Amino acid sequence: MAAQQRMNYCNGKWIESESTETFSVTNPADGSVVSRFPKSTEVDTERAIRAAADAQDTWAETPGPERGAVLRRAAGHLENRADDVAETLTREEGKALAEAAGEVQRAVDILYYYAEKASDLAGEAKAPSGQNSRLRTVTEPVGVVGLITPWNYPIAIPAWKAAPALAAGNAVVLKPASQAPTVVHELTECLDEAGLPDGVLNVVTGSGSEVGATITSHETIDAISFTGSSAVGELVRESATETGARIQLEMGGKNPAVVMPSADVDEAVTIVGSGAFGVTGQACTATSRAIVHESIYDEFVDGLADYATDLDIGPGLEADMGPQVTASELEGTLDYIERGKEEGATLEVGGDVPDTEYDGHYVEPTVFSNVKSEMQIAQEEIFGPVVAVIPVSDFEEAVTIANDSQYGLSASIITKNLSEANRFIDEIEAGVVKINEKTTGLELHVPFGGTKNSSSETWREQGDAGLDFFTTTKTVYLNY
Repeated sequence: MAAQQRMNYCNGKWIESESTETFSVTNPADGSVVSRFPKSTEVDTERAIRAAADAQDTWAETPGPERGAVLRRAAGHLENRADDVAETLTREEGKALAEAAGEVQRAVDILYYYAEKASDLAGEAKAPSGQNSRLRTVTEPVGVVGLITPWNYPIAIPAWKAAPALAAGNAVVLKPASQAPTVVHELTECLDEAGLPDGVLNVVTGSGSEVGATITSHETIDAISFTGSSAVGELVRESATETGARIQLEMGGKNPAVVMPSADVDEAVTIVGSGAFGVTGQACTATSRAIVHESIYDEFVDGLADYATDLDIGPGLEADMGPQVTASELEGTLDYIERGKEEGATLEVGGDVPDTEYDGHYVEPTVFSNVKSEMQIAQEEIFGPVVAVIPVSDFEEAVTIANDSQYGLSASIITKNLSEANRFIDEIEAGVVKINEKTTGLELHVPFGGTKNSSSETWREQGDAGLDFFTTTKTVYLNY
């Protein structure tokens, strides 16, 4: 399939960068070029921000049901081309086709969800304390918003940021990750075809140091929603502090799955394995620590090693587990594997580049046993298919180790003991808590976010909470 030349989307038109330079997006499975994109500049980004600012008032004044109708039509357009978009997602990001198809469907569902929510953003009537008066609130958009999205969920995360922003009446400037921006353009085409007014959504591709920095430091940007690494998130926080922009940061994770003696070991292996090795471990909610009671530890480790060995590795269009997104991501994962061995953890399975016929960024799903909580592989986010299995003697030790992390995004416990389940809910330091489920996978109509260094702990994403970030409230006292 020939590589396609893409452009920026600004003020309702597809335009080239003023730099005329481009960069290539390659298939991590075989190195072929999928698309080419503008290497945009500060000038390009400024132009997009101006277009959003010019469109903001008119879009804010557009009735909520009309804004929702645009999102609904866009959802229909994306649904109609879902198979093609899923294949494109796999080709540029690498994840298995079934995972890509599920992600595209998630984007469709998000658009439909916020299409309906757009009609409910008028505010609330409250009872006044006196007669001959009325008391109510009015919900208004926050203004021009900047969205910076990652490569690991390259259509779902842009959708769950852009859809509530648009539903609430905000104009948007979106910078997708350079590793996988093609499906954002597919989403943008659907919104354009749905009749989104010019300037309401603007998409600019390029580097974080050029495009991202312009967005986060610009005085016209009223709010910034960022998903990515904790290190970059802190830079975004610093920029937003200087301009006074509202921020929403979702960052890293080192997510534990606690396995207690009452668990069915085979079921626990499946839960942990799918959470650790799904999407090639490239998820902020991926299971990277399995904290297992010593009475079932050996059985669990053997089962998880077998699970990893049975996975078929290859191009996402035909295998269970695809490649990592870039050579640098693969190198980082292999480096952590070496550190794990140097620290004294036992490499049970994996740990190397597989012997395949494909010239891509592949790594074997990897299981370490006899891991101690202070080891780097138990403390630092790896963002690859590597899981550290830590033995514990009781529930209290399990929770202590689970909380021994700078992160607090998602956590799971696998148990048949109701008391343990409820204590885990109370005692775990995480924004998402799961009982007998993998740490990955999120419902779109409930809040998502973390604690500690996983989040800014300001506003949550998704559901009604996703709208809160993109709105402000005006309180009206009417005395007649």
